[in-house]
Amino acid sequence: MNFSRRKFLQSTGTLVLSGAVLSGKAASYLNVVKHPVGVQLFTFFNTMDADVKGTLSKIAAAGYKEIESAFSKKGGYYGMKPKEFKTMTNNLGLTWKSHHVLGAPFKLPAGTKMPTTPDGKPMVLPPMLNLQDNMQQLVDEAADGGVKYLVCANTPTSTMEELKASIAVLNKTADAATKAGLTFAYHNHDMEFRILKDGVIPYDLLLSETDPKKMKMELDLAWAVKAGKNPVDLFKQNPGRFPLWHVKDLDAERENILPVGSGTIDFKPIFAAASVAGMKSFFVEHDMPKDAFGSINSSIQYINKNINV
Repeated sequence: MNFSRRKFLQSTGTLVLSGAVLSGKAASYLNVVKHPVGVQLFTFFNTMDADVKGTLSKIAAAGYKEIESAFSKKGGYYGMKPKEFKTMTNNLGLTWKSHHVLGAPFKLPAGTKMPTTPDGKPMVLPPMLNLQDNMQQLVDEAADGGVKYLVCANTPTSTMEELKASIAVLNKTADAATKAGLTFAYHNHDMEFRILKDGVIPYDLLLSETDPKKMKMELDLAWAVKAGKNPVDLFKQNPGRFPLWHVKDLDAERENILPVGSGTIDFKPIFAAASVAGMKSFFVEHDMPKDAFGSINSSIQYINKNINV
């Protein structure tokens, strides 16, 4: 998720845009990126808590304008209350757009191991609230922080029983979020596209058994591609339901996450379908990178140079 669209005014003379909105023609002429580039803070999961303000300052300096928060080892919002975190981000020129929460108490899927950190050690997760047990608190906190979107980052979908229970929680949360003035969304990995024993594809039910007016989708482009899906097809099948995206790249084997533009995903046709998707914001993300700042800098440079949405 990145662009250098802050070159809002690049003058060869004097350009005055006093409060006016650029027309599409003018925006094209000036090569202005219409959507600010955002970053998902899970990219910095292993380092951010040691220096929250410093991390956010570097993110802003790299050209990012929007952020999506995630999980903190300090608890809460990187050790702060929602309004405190909002004030810090705003003071740094960042817009806190969205927040990730778990759908249920975290547990590893059967047969899988905890992901490792860049130093090779198993990742250690702090106790975290979840929608199954703490839904109203999480909704209220997000509303208090003034974010636009509350996103379920992950929920059990490996059996029909899990899937049905998860959908019930998602529908309940969607109702509560709507009442609180939030837009609720669901973020995918590849597991939601794996066919269950009875032939059901979880993602299909997540779309059909929830209210499209109350629950949107945050499509993680790379996880969808890894699952063998074409994001553009998903957009066409469910137009307007994907206001949020996660943008990261994959190697040829679809195994390793890479900075945007350094892998094998062709992002141009995906971004060309942004209006079909209903995309409003997108966030660059790199899960457990060895060099988080190197990754987000490389990503935003690629987006600024190659993608204009």
